[in-house]
Amino acid sequence: QVQLVESGGGLVQAGGSLRLSCAASGRTFSLYAMGWFRQAPGKERELVATITSGARTNYADSVKGRFTISRDNAKNTVYLQMNNLKPEDTAVYYCARSTTGWDIRPRDFTSWGQGTQVTVSS
Repeated sequence: QVQLVESGGGLVQAGGSLRLSCAASGRTFSLYAMGWFRQAPGKERELVATITSGARTNYADSVKGRFTISRDNAKNTVYLQMNNLKPEDTAVYYCARSTTGWDIRPRDFTSWGQGTQVTVSS
């Protein structure tokens, strides 16, 4: 079972930036699609960004142009660079691994980290 550990969350003012990291255990990191999700209080978890094993990326409309997902297979790490943060970005952010290298539907992500809190003040 893969272990995913997120880091990099915190408190930031609106317009600021944060970079989240997610370190994965094991030797097969490069074979799997990875994703970032978030869940705000009282809301359902939503998909923020995904990256396939071939580094193809997809983003939720709400973060396009502001967030960038990337991966470093040598470090078994996936990143989420978040710029121009808004108060509505406040949520717990979760890293997740898909069951394949290319499937990026929310239901394809079955391994999860513990989450990291991002709070954006206005």
